Formats: sequence, structure tokens, C-alpha cells
Amino acid sequence: MRLAPNRSKSTVNSVIELVVIIAIALGLALLIQAVLVKPYRIPSGSMEPTLSVGQRVLVNRIGMSLNGPHVGEIVVFHPPEGAEQSQCGNPKHAMTAACDQPNPKEDTGTNFIKRVVAGPGDEIYIKEGHVFRKAKGKTTFEKESDSYIKPCAQEVGVVCNLTTPIRIPPGHWFMMGDNRGESDDSRFWGPVPTGWLIGGAFFTYWPPHRIGFL
Repeated sequence: MRLAPNRSKSTVNSVIELVVIIAIALGLALLIQAVLVKPYRIPSGSMEPTLSVGQRVLVNRIGMSLNGPHVGEIVVFHPPEGAEQSQCGNPKHAMTAACDQPNPKEDTGTNFIKRVVAGPGDEIYIKEGHVFRKAKGKTTFEKESDSYIKPCAQEVGVVCNLTTPIRIPPGHWFMMGDNRGESDDSRFWGPVPTGWLIGGAFFTYWPPHRIGFL
């Protein structure tokens, strides 16, 4: 008869321990998501064929703040205000060139995912959807290695042929979707400041048949 209180106390301790473990696990999960890694869902077809609508990716938040992005990396970021209306921040923007200046105001309520195709000081132009880049310090333009893109269709030739070169401003990154004929990107609303970048996408975990590193 004296064992009953001990059993009751043991049960209470087990419940408390379980609650503490769950609380710690949830706290760690929230901390990881807030600081280190965050999941995102692909909302549109602008990154096809690399990423499809509904596909989910993990984004490394801490790596971006430590090392910055690099050309070729897939990045989640905040666009400038007016991006969804294709507003270029340069009022003298020529129709034969990509936008070289964003609206200076950040749209913090929107997340975009695109590929970095040029960085600060680079010069670029676009021909048939392909990016030709003269890297900072170089003297010639080179076509990007872009086996990952979905080529432009003939009927969208205007947005895929912006052959007047532009220079990327200091501290900015030029973003383009892999679906070159169907992407709302830096061609229309300009390069993105480093401070607006959220992180680099490094892994896709859904759907199951697409699981893998990017």
C-alpha cells in the first residue's frame, strides 16, 4: 500500500519531463527557423525547370549574412516596392536594357526566389534569354553556363533580348528566374541590395521524388 504514492509521484515526474522535452524541442525548432534555416514554398513557375510550383526548399539564413551570395546561387529575398507592377527605379530606363536601379524602398511583405546572375560591379546584357556577363575587373563578356534554364519562346522575345549593357551598382545583385520567358525579375525592377537578401536555398525536401541538394 505504501507504493501507490511513489507511483503517482513517478507518473507526475514523467509527465513534467515530457512537457519540458517538448518545450525544449519546440524552442530549438523555432530558433533554428528564425536564425539558421527556414522552409519556403515555391509560389510560381518562374524557376522552372529547377523548381516547380508547390515545391519546398530549405534556406540557409546565417550563411548569407556571413559570406554573402555568389553568382549562380538560388536566393530568397525581399524585392523592391512596385516589383509586382514591374516598376524600375530609374526613370530614364531604356527599353533595350534591363533595369539598372531598383525602387529604394523594400517590400518587406513579399518574398521572391530567383538565381543570382551578376554581382556588384559586373556588366551584363541579355540575348535570347541568356546572360552575358563581364565580371568586375574583366575585359570581355562571357555567356553564363545555363544548362538549368528554360529557354525563351519566340513570342516573348522582347523581355529575352535586352542587349544594351548595364552595370550592377555596388552592394547589389541581379536576380533572374530560370524560366527566362516567364519570370518577373531584376530585368524589370532592378538589382537587389545585399540587405534585402534572406538566404540561399540549398535543399529541396518536397515532393519526395525531388528531394536533394540544389
